[in-house]
Amino acid sequence: MYKLSLSDGEWKLMNLLWDKSPLTIADMVSALRDDTGWTKATINIMLNRLADKGAVRIDATGPRKLFYPLLARDDAVRQEARNTLTKIKTGGLGLLVSTMAQESELSDAEIDELYRILKEGRHGHD
Repeated sequence: MYKLSLSDGEWKLMNLLWDKSPLTIADMVSALRDDTGWTKATINIMLNRLADKGAVRIDATGPRKLFYPLLARDDAVRQEARNTLTKIKTGGLGLLVSTMAQESELSDAEIDELYRILKEGRHGHD
């Protein structure tokens, strides 16, 4: 099972790579310019850290380094959810779900999906 924690900045880079890959450092600098203002050097350090963690693969065979995600988005989200639930255990799951629903302004389709997931979870515990 995946046991890797990503920083907020690493999430930004991984989301770029999950949405479209491979990417170059220049691609990422451009995509994050308005949001973060990170330099090429900053992004390079973070990508090397992600590679050391096994989350990113670096292909340096061409004229420019290309970066690919090795970590699946679903695996990262599941682990982050587990970490979050462990951290805030005392607040209760109801408070967590209620806060997420209010803060993220869920669409009707997302609410229907949440109901479906909860019903499946209930049947699994009958």
